[in-house]
Amino acid sequence: MSRFVRASKYRHVFGQNGKKEYGFDNVKVTNSAWDTNVISASTRYVSLNWNSSGGGAFAILPLPSPFAPLPSAFPSKLPDLIPLARSHSGPVLDTDWSPFNDSIVASAGEDGKVMIWKVESGAFEGWGEDGWEPRDFDPVARLDVSPRRVGHVLFHPTANNVLATSTGDHVVKLWDLANPESAKSVLGGHGDAIQSITFNPWGTVLVTTCRDRKIRLFDPRAGGDPVRVGEGHSGIKGARVVWMGDKDRLATTGFSKMSDRQVALWETGGLGNVKTITIDQTSGVLMPFWTDNNILFLAGKGDGNIRYYEYESDNLFPLAEYKSSEPQRGMCFLPRRGLSVSDCEIARALKVAANSIEAIAFIVPRKSDSFQSDIYPPAPSAEPALTAAEFFSGKNAPPKLVSLEDGSISSVTGSAPIATPAPAPTRTTSAPPPAAAPATPAIVVRDEPSPAPSPVAAPPRIEPTRSQSLSQDNSEVSSLREENARLTSELREARAQIRNLELQVETVRANARKAAALLDS
Repeated sequence: MSRFVRASKYRHVFGQNGKKEYGFDNVKVTNSAWDTNVISASTRYVSLNWNSSGGGAFAILPLPSPFAPLPSAFPSKLPDLIPLARSHSGPVLDTDWSPFNDSIVASAGEDGKVMIWKVESGAFEGWGEDGWEPRDFDPVARLDVSPRRVGHVLFHPTANNVLATSTGDHVVKLWDLANPESAKSVLGGHGDAIQSITFNPWGTVLVTTCRDRKIRLFDPRAGGDPVRVGEGHSGIKGARVVWMGDKDRLATTGFSKMSDRQVALWETGGLGNVKTITIDQTSGVLMPFWTDNNILFLAGKGDGNIRYYEYESDNLFPLAEYKSSEPQRGMCFLPRRGLSVSDCEIARALKVAANSIEAIAFIVPRKSDSFQSDIYPPAPSAEPALTAAEFFSGKNAPPKLVSLEDGSISSVTGSAPIATPAPAPTRTTSAPPPAAAPATPAIVVRDEPSPAPSPVAAPPRIEPTRSQSLSQDNSEVSSLREENARLTSELREARAQIRNLELQVETVRANARKAAALLDS
């Protein structure tokens, strides 16, 4: 065994739950057997699939915090009758909050419909007071998605008012909520029930896992056929997928043929397996969650613990576990812009137990009270980069980011991938990361001679002093480092362009095969 310990600033991350009165009690969680996370959250509210009679419903509640009581003296123990979002005629299967408006939530139901809801600022005034009567929420829009169930609903990460839905007839549909009469894109090719869907951070690629044990990558604007299909976990039960941030990697959870719970890493170029780890032999579905701190959280349904791993060089290094005696029925994670930076909170989970909701903060222990920039990379902001019309017309734009220190907004620039006219899954990470590379104006590879290693003009022919020699050497080293970083950045971007072209070729081939099949028939 090695005597050396791997260096990591997240080695001592720990989970901290708040007091019982900081969460919710007496919640009535849905009894539906459909496999989703049950709960979803924005930075202001949470939505929970509710067990109700007379059709489907879900609850909308203020966001709980592990550090403070509920806002406005809101009751911790919920009354037996509370306002619900009730307009579905069948059980609610999934909900998702808009990344650009913390008051907008979409719901999907067994009745084949999707509904859009807006939470007014005074919706929770007077809860539990004398004379208070619950008033249900009303939807602001309805979408007739499918004659069969709608199993998943997911907002686009960069384009405003773009929504993805998965249906019981094994397709994914993309919608423009400003013009919801018909789907803008229909993605097919699935041989069985769709088990999970997710976008890459730029929203140019959508990935699905399916009960037929396949992983599929789609370009939503290039046709309905997948551009990549790969073999997933060998078991048919509960496969989930999450995109690993700006990496060209996917993380999936699932089961082996022998019912072992697994987590696997996949490269997005050809959907080849990079690494598979067996977790245990418990039957509960593993829910994966990724944070931009390069940490992958795994929460199993029916488990009381939450495992978390740090990703580095295509390896997952176990950090620790949050342990609890209360098994979880569902879980979600808070958007990073809602974290408490003063408490060094790098992630917050909202755990649904048998009849309660509790917030769990994952904290990096630090003694300093100043902002810890090394553990808080910029987070996705609440400003969209595109409109729905721009997205469906083929335009791409990088996500807008917000600094958690001062709230300033920026876009992905420099060595980060900038969206090109061709859809790109993500940038490649096969090249080593650049060291403080200067921003490049566009993704372009230029065939030009490298500039001279030293920007300093040749001095007159006199004997330099020792201090002059040292200064010149330092200048040359600094210039060489900058040049190396620039070339590394351009190499990374060139490889991203190559990946874009490969995706285009795959799309053309898929369309050609489809046309040939139509001609043969």
